[in-house]
Amino acid sequence: MGVTDFFDPDGIAVIGASKTPGKLGNDAMINIRTYDGDVYPVNPSSEGSVYGYEFVDSVHDVDADLALCCVPSPVVPEVLEECGEAGVGAAVIFAGGFSEVDEDGREREDKIVRIGEEYDMTILGPNTAGYCIPHLDLYGSFVPEIRDVETGNVALLVQSGGVGITSAFQLDREEYGVSAMFGLGNRANTGFAELIPVLDDDPRTDAIALHIEGTEDMDAFLEACREAETPIVAYKAGSEELRDFVASHTGAPNQSSESYEEALAGEGVVFVSSVTELIDASRAIADTPTPAGRNVGLVTAQAGPGIIIADDLDEHGVAFPDLEAETQERVDDLLQGITYTKNPVDTGRPLPEFGQVIDTVARDDNVDIVVVYEIYEDSLGYPVEELETLADDLEKPILFTVAGPESFEEERLQMEEAGIPTYQAPERGANAVAALIDSIPDDA
Repeated sequence: MGVTDFFDPDGIAVIGASKTPGKLGNDAMINIRTYDGDVYPVNPSSEGSVYGYEFVDSVHDVDADLALCCVPSPVVPEVLEECGEAGVGAAVIFAGGFSEVDEDGREREDKIVRIGEEYDMTILGPNTAGYCIPHLDLYGSFVPEIRDVETGNVALLVQSGGVGITSAFQLDREEYGVSAMFGLGNRANTGFAELIPVLDDDPRTDAIALHIEGTEDMDAFLEACREAETPIVAYKAGSEELRDFVASHTGAPNQSSESYEEALAGEGVVFVSSVTELIDASRAIADTPTPAGRNVGLVTAQAGPGIIIADDLDEHGVAFPDLEAETQERVDDLLQGITYTKNPVDTGRPLPEFGQVIDTVARDDNVDIVVVYEIYEDSLGYPVEELETLADDLEKPILFTVAGPESFEEERLQMEEAGIPTYQAPERGANAVAALIDSIPDDA
């Protein structure tokens, strides 16, 4: 049993395809149209075509490696059996109504697991929103407009399809995209342990973001995390007090976040406490060099937001080292004693020399990570040229927290192109820095 048919299927059958807009089988057909391969809408009750694809009566009539099952839960076992008989290697089951609801659902899920074993078929779901791999134009999901999500370098591996879709769209809105997104749902026979190694081998994936509610095979999960060379950021959701609510969602077992954090302590896996942190931490780790140490240099053009960043990092145990004498002298010369010139450095407001101040602090040997805050002013713009030079010259993470009118967007994207992640709130920048520090293994 493998997962390769999710990534490179030779033919896709959409079972329960529909002509009716708004129906799940129609939405799945809309999304799968982008795929450059054979697509077969399967529905014995329909005639003609949908989006240019001719309906067929049965999956036995086609040659497909992957099936998108857009049918209600009571008929899923029968449909899956037909897929197995037809030689389908992988199936996505969108329907809920399995182990997350009641004993009848549990029996139904056990049955599809047995069918998967009998036919050596990999099953994503049930109870999933599906998956997408943008660089392959492969959108195996019923979620409207998921096909608009572009290619990025962060892979989302999530227990909740809702969390995956939310995160994918947020990454896309902020001009990043994803390398892949998989919603695991109830994990009939495909879970974290099966997909982490595949994403780890993907050259387009520079960080793996996990959303966890609970997993039955903790040992296999931990082994996959420990063996992965690609950095992993994890968000464990669902407290023990909410065990019934969590179980009703994806049938997840009751497990504490502490059990995961303790098991992976010192392994370089970063744990966060929100979806936004999951996204921001993954981007920072994917786009910047691994820091050589835990010392931070902060340069801010506005003291208030800078203090918020410094506060958050101080609570995280981050050190703001003294600048070297030569660095301090240079900063003092640039700012002429009008503001706070020690680390954290406050320039008081954007200045023509702001880029030089950042350059000076970043080149200090006592500084391992640089974080900057500046409200955009049209008359000055952001110091993009200085930042591009720094990114080329230094193997240090440089993060920039932006604010101001929409006119900053072009220059923000230029910084991103140079490998400098940008964040649009002080706390987001601080959390990203904290994640970079947490990503350093204990033995580094």
